Amino acid sequence: MPWLTAAILLLCLWSCGGDNKEPDPTPIKTGPTPVTWKKPAHFPDPVYNLSRNPLTEEGIELGRHLFYDGILSRTNNVGCGTCHQPQAAFTHHGHDLSHGVDDKLGVRNSPSTQNLAWNTSFFWDGGVHDLDMLPFVPIENPVEMDIKVSDVLEKLRKTPNTNSKVPIDYPKMFQEAFGTNEINAERMMKALSQFMLTMVSANSKYDYFKSGDANALNTQEKEGLLLFQKNCSSCHQGELFTDYSFRNNGLMPMRNDDQGRFGVTSLVIDKYKFKVPSLRNVGYTAPYMHDGRYYTLEEVLDHYTDSVQQMETLDPVFIRPNSKPGITLTNAEKQSIIAFLKTLSDDQFISNPKLADPGIGNAN
Repeated sequence: MPWLTAAILLLCLWSCGGDNKEPDPTPIKTGPTPVTWKKPAHFPDPVYNLSRNPLTEEGIELGRHLFYDGILSRTNNVGCGTCHQPQAAFTHHGHDLSHGVDDKLGVRNSPSTQNLAWNTSFFWDGGVHDLDMLPFVPIENPVEMDIKVSDVLEKLRKTPNTNSKVPIDYPKMFQEAFGTNEINAERMMKALSQFMLTMVSANSKYDYFKSGDANALNTQEKEGLLLFQKNCSSCHQGELFTDYSFRNNGLMPMRNDDQGRFGVTSLVIDKYKFKVPSLRNVGYTAPYMHDGRYYTLEEVLDHYTDSVQQMETLDPVFIRPNSKPGITLTNAEKQSIIAFLKTLSDDQFISNPKLADPGIGNAN
């Protein structure tokens, strides 16, 4: 009976067709995508409390857009990335002092925004102690971004709009990052922090050496490391190459008489003290010092051997009894230290596409 044979065949095809069933629908996304922040193995524990601002893909991406977008300034042309450029390890390459709105000149050199999770304070004078509060200062500074944070929030709420060089729907991005399209100062600052927390530099030649690759440094670089440890590590300590203290390193005050930490504490003992900067990526971050007065590492070392000024608050590390203040180095030793300092350059960090301008184009 042909019809019976056909029926049996159809039954077999139906019963064996489980492998051809429709695929399960894609799960519906219910919130931001968590990101695990990883500490480099040889680094200390971070200072920033990540539990109060858990990182997410959407939060980081929102922060990246905000970081580079000139919408954070009065003129819509100056973003955080204007003075913190990836190719210069997030400093302002070629500028001794920062330049803000209307090309107004700041009073200090732009410090790097690398490895901020370990910072106990921010700015050369340590005037801010919380990363989430950091952006308030440049945004409202009259020679940097020159705008009230409340006005920035209002501009973000009105996006996308045709006045932007690259229209961005910020309410949508806040919705994706925080589960609500309500834009407020806390969420804006937390998004910026999330992005800046990903600016971790820990893949230099020195790091490979520390990880066990004895050949990562050549003979001169190893000699420079020993000289650095002997002469420089009392201030530039540990794997982050700073102890985050405030010290007077004997710089002759300039005409503006910037008194550093004293402006925050009003304590006489803090006059002319500035935060010890990290030396990671120092080969990329010229010019140097709080006012960008030195353009080469050679000039920096020449200062420490020949130009340290005797001052009331001069750091004891530079004081030599019955002798001129400073440290003693030969020219050959200086070159070895410089060779070592350049091993702190992290090419992967400055070229990381996840840290680059997303194409907003407002930050100059």
